[in-house]
Amino acid sequence: MSFSDFDYKLLEKHFPLFEPALIKAISSEGKIAELKEGDEMIREGQYIKSLPLLLEGVVQVCRLDAEGRELLLYYLNPGEVCTMALTCCMGNAKSNIKAVAESKTTIVQIPVQFLDLWMVQFKTWKEFIMYSYRKRFDDLLETIDSIAFKNMDDRLIKFFVDRYRVTDSTFYSGTHQEIALMLNTSREVVSRLLKKLENDRKIVITRNQIDYVTLVF
Repeated sequence: MSFSDFDYKLLEKHFPLFEPALIKAISSEGKIAELKEGDEMIREGQYIKSLPLLLEGVVQVCRLDAEGRELLLYYLNPGEVCTMALTCCMGNAKSNIKAVAESKTTIVQIPVQFLDLWMVQFKTWKEFIMYSYRKRFDDLLETIDSIAFKNMDDRLIKFFVDRYRVTDSTFYSGTHQEIALMLNTSREVVSRLLKKLENDRKIVITRNQIDYVTLVF
């Protein structure tokens, strides 16, 4: 899908530091793609031929183990790029992560042949890529610290706080099993801890929805 005036304005809004020539190059060479909630932006094991820049929506990036269990690594917001996808693009390697749209999402796909070229051509592109690597490295360190040093109670609370940070919503619509998959634990553990939070009046649980406003305010 080619760029519309609205897409162009989103690009300027969420990537304000890009120089005009780079904005023009992205709108000329990039392709717009729209994802529905639950659609895969990146599949594990695929070769990535284009780098997705997020214009609208929220995307969760997960790592899968040999048994298919998921671990939530980080979220992508508008104005961000998946640096693990970037690494695969530039190294012509298969993806070792899965990225799934949390909501209706719009991305612009940059063909892989432009990634190195723009590093030389555009100063702001190089700065953006280096900043993105640094930010994702910090995100991964936070995830590792959470697994290594936090108990599951704290990790569950952090899950809700992180969701609020990226979605600006205090409601989670999903199952206990889905939370368990993202935290790489069992549904029984998640259900027990959610019940404890509910008893402590920190969350309100209804059918397939959790109100966690008390945890973030």
